[in-house]
Amino acid sequence: MRVYRLAIEIAEQENAEMLIVQLAALLHDVDDVKLSPETHEPKKNAVGFMNNNVVDDKVIASVCKIIDEVSFAGTDSVVPSTLEGKCVQDADRLNAIGAIGIARAFAYGGSKGRRIHDPDIKPMTNMNKADYNQNHNSTSINHFYEKLLLLKNMMNTETAKKMAMHRQAVMEDFLEEFMAEWEGEK
Repeated sequence: MRVYRLAIEIAEQENAEMLIVQLAALLHDVDDVKLSPETHEPKKNAVGFMNNNVVDDKVIASVCKIIDEVSFAGTDSVVPSTLEGKCVQDADRLNAIGAIGIARAFAYGGSKGRRIHDPDIKPMTNMNKADYNQNHNSTSINHFYEKLLLLKNMMNTETAKKMAMHRQAVMEDFLEEFMAEWEGEK
């Protein structure tokens, strides 16, 4: 719902077609390959929901295209082909950064048994989609350098670029404090 609310806010400012943004924001993760690999390619859950709610075929096609373009894929990430896709991608990325992004990074890392930090494990930079999606040995702190801190400069819309500035600062301040405490400086 955070992505949905952010997408609507961005779409209003950017004058995007609201129905497409709303549907894509609500459905962008229902067929996520990490959660539902068997429905990912055909977007069975998203298409089924839209068909059950008598959504026009043209709108379904637009929403499915956005879903295909929204995910972070390292250096293989794409810029969505429509304004509506850009709004949804920006909302999804904004949701991954800032205070919520910090919480999500550690919750996900913990669920995967990742270490919080290990100075001997260096972040991987310039990863492509295959590198990013493989289960490489990393830490929750490295995730900031491998993805989260990159997202501000990947925003598409002026609205999201402005919103990302504060969230980026929150993460940078957190990392500065974390490293100072880790090193025993505070």
